[in-house]
This record gives sequence, structure tokens and C-alpha cells, in this order.
Amino acid sequence: MPLLIPSREIKLTTRTGVSVNRTLPHRELKMIGPWCFVDHFGPTEQTDGMVVAAHPHTGLQTVTWLLEGAIEHRDSIGSVQHISPGQLNLMTAGHGIAHSELSLTETKRLHAVQLWVALPDAARNVAPAFEHRDDLPVVLGSDWQATILVGEFLGQQAATKAFSPMVGVELRLEPNTEFRVQAAVGYEYGFLNVEGSFAVNGADVPLSGLYYLSSGEVDAEIVLKSGQSGAILLILGGEPFGEPILMWWNFIARTQADISQMREQWNRHREDPAASARFGSFPDQIGGWIPAPELPSVKLHAR
Repeated sequence: MPLLIPSREIKLTTRTGVSVNRTLPHRELKMIGPWCFVDHFGPTEQTDGMVVAAHPHTGLQTVTWLLEGAIEHRDSIGSVQHISPGQLNLMTAGHGIAHSELSLTETKRLHAVQLWVALPDAARNVAPAFEHRDDLPVVLGSDWQATILVGEFLGQQAATKAFSPMVGVELRLEPNTEFRVQAAVGYEYGFLNVEGSFAVNGADVPLSGLYYLSSGEVDAEIVLKSGQSGAILLILGGEPFGEPILMWWNFIARTQADISQMREQWNRHREDPAASARFGSFPDQIGGWIPAPELPSVKLHAR
């Protein structure tokens, strides 16, 4: 059966009063292809909407897509990048990286989506990397606009680095517009409501909610229909990941021992050269860093 996942409110950090709306991971749905984490936040008038001090990642890619506002990204491989609406920041954590994100005050509004992509086992320890894309393919229709973030859509291929068969698209629909998605063979899909209103095959999707279709439920065409206010949505798809993963805090691994080691290395990275070699450090305007919390006393379960 198709699955409609309403979002749940999560506090972004203790340093800001802003909350995000999270759909993935969910108790009924852990991943869509390699997509394993979906946060939607804003629009907000608060200029401190994103104040996230240095923190680590492993085994994944972070994808930042901005609709309003401006954000500064800094990381431990030396990247310093401002992102504006219509641009994409993609950070490949691989073996390990640290980064921070800060809202810039040139605009009072902030509206964005933060996504994670799990790296397959063969790539989960690649060297960390960062890319900023301001050259994403855009396809225009008479009453819609599609921006391809990653993968292939409508005959256009994004140059964004991907390690699994997948697709990510921002689709903007004018009011009362019907759009038919030509589904890729073997892909599963999620449709995230970022603004406005729309339906998938007749099923309404609430704001910040996500509608999921498994690969066995996907028809050759998926019908999207916007409401009277139009809609902005994200299409997230890919082949089912097919690998069990452990995801805890900001880490993706395959064993609990690896998670424990990553946690210890991060919490010692300022005083232990060996630990610092994995995650590194860097200066930013925020200052400080976020320690990893205590591991639960129970065994972590694969997703």
C-alpha cells in the first residue's frame, strides 16, 4: 500500500528556537532508494534559523537545497561556501568530515530542505569531498518548472556526484496543474510537500508531509495535481538500497563497534591527533563544536 507520512517537529539545535519538520527516517519507512533523512524547515523570519556548530558525519552525503535565505557552509577539508536559492551544496562525508552551517543575515527569511544519502558499502569510506552546484539542469513547461538536483529526469542529467541509482528533483507547479512523472524502472519514490498543496494519484499530501510509493506500486506514470495555490515539491527516488545500515546521530556505518569508534574519535578530536586525522577541525563564526551524545545501552538495529 502507498504510505503517507506526516512530518514530526524536531528542535534543530539547542542554540536556536527553530524547529524542523522531519519525515525520514520513520518507523514505517527508513529509506527511499539511498535517501535516508529528510528535514524541511521554514519559511521562518528568524535570522538565526540555522546556527549549527561543527559536527561530524561518516558514510553519507548531505544535500542542502535552499528556497529562501542564504547559508554559509564550512568544513574540515577547507570548503567555505555561501549557498543561495536554486543552488545545491553536496558534501560527501565518506570516511569522515566535520562541518558547520550558519544562516546569513542578508535576508530575514529562511526556507530549506536538508537531505542525507546513504553511501553503499563500496563507497562508504571514500575520501571526503564537497561540491557546490549552480549549474543544475532546469526544464520549463507552460505551467511547471523542474530543477534536477541529482540523477536523470525529463531527459536531463545533473552532474552532481551520485554513488547509487537515484533521482532528486524540485518541481514547481502553477495552480491546478497536472504533471505526469515518467517513473524509472525499478525505482521507488517519495513526494515531499515543501509549499502549497498537491495530490499524488488523487491522494492529498499535507505541508511538510511525504507520500511514498514502493517500486512494486509505481505505475509507468505517476499523476501529480496541484491545488489552487500551486505547489513546490521534491521528488526523491531510487532503486531500493538493498543493504542494511546502522544510522545513529550523524554517523552511518555497518556495525555498532564502528559507530562506537566514530563517536569516541569525534569526542577526542581536539586532543588526539589520530582522532583529529579522521574529522579535522576548522575556524568559523559560530565557535565551539557539538559533542556526540552517549550511546544507548541497547543494541542498535539495522535499518
